[in-house]
Amino acid sequence: MRIIVDYKDSLSGLKKLKIDSAKYLSDYVIRIIFNDGNERLVDFKPFLTKSLHPTIKKYLDENKFSSFSLTDGNLNWNDYDLIFPISDLYNGKIGA
Repeated sequence: MRIIVDYKDSLSGLKKLKIDSAKYLSDYVIRIIFNDGNERLVDFKPFLTKSLHPTIKKYLDENKFSSFSLTDGNLNWNDYDLIFPISDLYNGKIGA
């Protein structure tokens, strides 16, 4: 007896979570709308101010921080210089 499982078929109903749109509001807060319709306001300021790493600290410059893009359904700063797990953004909290 041979059992064949096609995992592609079992996962086909699941939708990959991604960001449909994001808008910088002010004071390091971004409104994020996900492809499942959920919306989050994510405050990045605590993360940025607690970080000691210069690559992250430079994003305390609001012009740099607000110049993110959407890449493959995720927020991206300066060609992956700064990026966060989609699950953290979806939960509305990012850790240091």
